[in-house]
Amino acid sequence: MFKYLNFYQIWFIVIILNTGCSYQVIGQVQKDDRLKNISEGGFSIVVIPDTQEYFGKGTKKEPDSKEAVTNPVFLSQTQWIAKNIDRQNIVFVSHVGDIVDKNNDDQWKIARENMDLIHGLVPYGVAVGNHDMTLKGNSSLFQKYFPAKRFDKFSWYGGYFNETISDPGISGNNANSFQLFSANGIDFVILHIECNAPNNVIEWANDVMDQYKDRFAIITSHMVLGPLEKPLERKGYYTDPKGIMKWVKIHGERGNSAQELWEKLFARHKNLKLVFCGDQSRTNSMYINQYGESGNRVDILLSDYMVKPGPLRLYRFYPNKSEIEVVTFNTLKNKIMYNSKVVPDPKMHNFKLSVDFEPFMKK
Repeated sequence: MFKYLNFYQIWFIVIILNTGCSYQVIGQVQKDDRLKNISEGGFSIVVIPDTQEYFGKGTKKEPDSKEAVTNPVFLSQTQWIAKNIDRQNIVFVSHVGDIVDKNNDDQWKIARENMDLIHGLVPYGVAVGNHDMTLKGNSSLFQKYFPAKRFDKFSWYGGYFNETISDPGISGNNANSFQLFSANGIDFVILHIECNAPNNVIEWANDVMDQYKDRFAIITSHMVLGPLEKPLERKGYYTDPKGIMKWVKIHGERGNSAQELWEKLFARHKNLKLVFCGDQSRTNSMYINQYGESGNRVDILLSDYMVKPGPLRLYRFYPNKSEIEVVTFNTLKNKIMYNSKVVPDPKMHNFKLSVDFEPFMKK
């Protein structure tokens, strides 16, 4: 039956067969390249996938270049967000991590300049990815360009993990943070947790979730979905069984895999509804749902489009219809993206989720 399928189509079928997870998708977005303004009664959360596509001097793409460092995709994304806050009723922006490709000042300066375009216009949070720190988990450059003091003047900034430790570069100063905002009568708490967060960070995150147990909760963490085990060869990143990952990249023995994050944090809170992640461009787009200890469904959604750069994710919330419309939008081409070379199925990029907002809606 697979005789005439190409490699990526076979890969997609393998993924579906291997995840063993059910989906709560209630319909595909109508196929129209144009992005319409959000409908009445809706609001949007924008998720920026990995922004590793840097060009110029010393970058992985152009190591011999003498040109200034740039990131046109990242720039187009934040420019678009700034221009469309009202049209899409954008209430929050979340970056899933791998903000930079090489952990150096040249790229961090560009990252901050790009995020400056939305700074003060809309609440946002940034998760720290594996490219944003050292293998031991030192994120001091991220902390230099996105410190807590950058955000503490905003009422929506909830706080950060600031446990006194021997090396403040490890997990400190906004490397793990949370934000509070409200939209259409619903109060939200969203946590941004570093890649492979160690136990002390997880304990802090559990405390935050307990403190705000009556809010609709979202967690963004860089490395959640992808190959279950670390692939032994390149093609395994495409073809190996996928789901909640059981391996780590950062923090060594102290680091927690996504599966451990699920068991120690995600599954414990009945108000957790969504988890956003990136990290795996060779997975590109994926979503599953799991059920927490209280029987609550948690939708876990990966978007990492570095194989076909440009798209960001719009999550358009419609509480009165009990749904979230997921739209993948290419800001460079100014149109909705329906497929990629890695994931050709349009339903993996644009779809609708059924979500129960009733427990969180103010009476």
